Amino acid sequence: MLLSAFTVFHVALSLIGIASGFVVLYGLLQAKQSAGWTKLFLTTTIATSVTGFFFPFHGFTPADGVGIVSLIVLALAVLALYRFGLAGGWRRTYVITSVIALYLNFFVLIVQSFQKIPALNALAPTQSEAPFQITQLVALLAFIALGIRAAMKFRAEPLRRAASA
Repeated sequence: MLLSAFTVFHVALSLIGIASGFVVLYGLLQAKQSAGWTKLFLTTTIATSVTGFFFPFHGFTPADGVGIVSLIVLALAVLALYRFGLAGGWRRTYVITSVIALYLNFFVLIVQSFQKIPALNALAPTQSEAPFQITQLVALLAFIALGIRAAMKFRAEPLRRAASA
């Protein structure tokens, strides 16, 4: 019972992270940033990765690898945003790491969807079949394209208004 409640909590964090991540990505594509959505995205995505390590341990799995990579990428995003204030190259670092973190969360969503949704599982029961591979490839290519576009659009420092004398 406790494990199923924890699983629901973990999945809810993940879905909130993905949804808020798409809002943040949209903002980056518009060369805008929302502090609230960004904080929600980073917080829930970090929490998703951290809570993933609290499930019963049966040896190192690909999910553990994704969680470790996600936390490293998220640490860079947090540093770029909160420590270095998006100054200089940290601006692009923030965009790239945010998009990678969102992609990794979305990647896991696809994996879990093909495992848990009967219709998808029937198409790719071992996740080595073409429907799963094509879905993952399309997602990867979409995130690469969106990431490049976001890095290009969000690259300029915002204009600062001259202080009135």
